[in-house]
Amino acid sequence: MNFPASAAAIFGSLVAATGALAQTPATGTFVAHKACVATRSTHGGPSADDAAVELGKSYPLVGKNKPDASYYLIEVEGADPLRRWIATDCGAIDGASAPGAASTTSGGARSGTGAAFNLLAVSWQPAFCESHQSKTECASQTPNRFDATHFTLHGLWPQPRGAEYCNVASSYVALDKDGQWDRLPPVALSEATLASLSRVMPGTMSHLERHEWVTHGTCFRGAQSQDAYFARAVALMTQLNASRVRDLFAENIGRTITAEQIKQAFDESFGAGAGDRVQVSCPGSRRSIVQLTIGLIGEIGDSPSLAELIAAAPRTSIGCPSGAVDRVAGR
Repeated sequence: MNFPASAAAIFGSLVAATGALAQTPATGTFVAHKACVATRSTHGGPSADDAAVELGKSYPLVGKNKPDASYYLIEVEGADPLRRWIATDCGAIDGASAPGAASTTSGGARSGTGAAFNLLAVSWQPAFCESHQSKTECASQTPNRFDATHFTLHGLWPQPRGAEYCNVASSYVALDKDGQWDRLPPVALSEATLASLSRVMPGTMSHLERHEWVTHGTCFRGAQSQDAYFARAVALMTQLNASRVRDLFAENIGRTITAEQIKQAFDESFGAGAGDRVQVSCPGSRRSIVQLTIGLIGEIGDSPSLAELIAAAPRTSIGCPSGAVDRVAGR
């Protein structure tokens, strides 16, 4: 069989990477909806040199094992060989040429089923402030302030990862990446939204809302204004802070809680299996819980149901097996 030069190169790289040619070429992006092993072959179980994909992360799509795919061939950065097979139930193809693939536009991210896929990132502010003591919101934090005993909003992030800076001027992107958030345009918020956002996002003292809008809000699907985007994020936070999850943290300030306790609290508050849609971050040697990221699938309207959005999201690994619930430092 004769191939044009470009096709021959693709053929050769596929054979070298996987030992077999993908049955059906495909282009686009694979979006991981859960953490899965990416194997060297579609045959047999995983091996020691297999890579893993991360929830919400996107990977270049190369091909499928057959038209009605059970495996996708993707490229996993840092893996050797680069190209690996991943089971189709580990995620979805986004913007792909394969039949039934969903597309990502500047209006926001979609899951493989066409529904919007977002991550709600929430902080436990005392732990965040342990390593950001110079920030205004951290220097002024007190044990009696809302963010000492409640979750705070980091951001509402359209997925896949990389769905950022939609139709944003390059000058603003540069300012944002340089951390000059005070030089970004102010966001236009009603008095009511600004008041509720300032309470649940103390980072507004450092212009975090400008950064979040430029980076993520511009790609959010469904909200036609900055006010709507932040008002909907606040609505989700209100439900989280009224839940058993918040009570678990508030009741254990200064103590350690386990991943199983967190999962159980999510299940009690938002339905069976909700805890399987959450990841816990506790970086560093102190193992303090700094952030939770919660998977959400579906349109986030003016009156969103956090329980319904979580229920539709893919399962993921929770991450930290246990972590400390910090109190306000030095107070």
